[in-house]
Amino acid sequence: MSIAKVIEISSSSDESFDEAIRAGIAKAGESVHNIKSAWVKEQQVRVKDDEVVSYQVNLLVTFVVD
Repeated sequence: MSIAKVIEISSSSDESFDEAIRAGIAKAGESVHNIKSAWVKEQQVRVKDDEVVSYQVNLLVTFVVD
């Protein structure tokens, strides 16, 4: 039997939503092992002077507990 846990993380990037997702998963993987999936709960952008300056995602990350 496997037990999974879900954590919520927030990550941002100056480049894209995709990069924010990849950076968030990579950083979470430094301290959480056995990551199996992630769900993008929310996306938002930061705007300055009428231009998008950063992309942020909130992720629900699922991993199997050792």
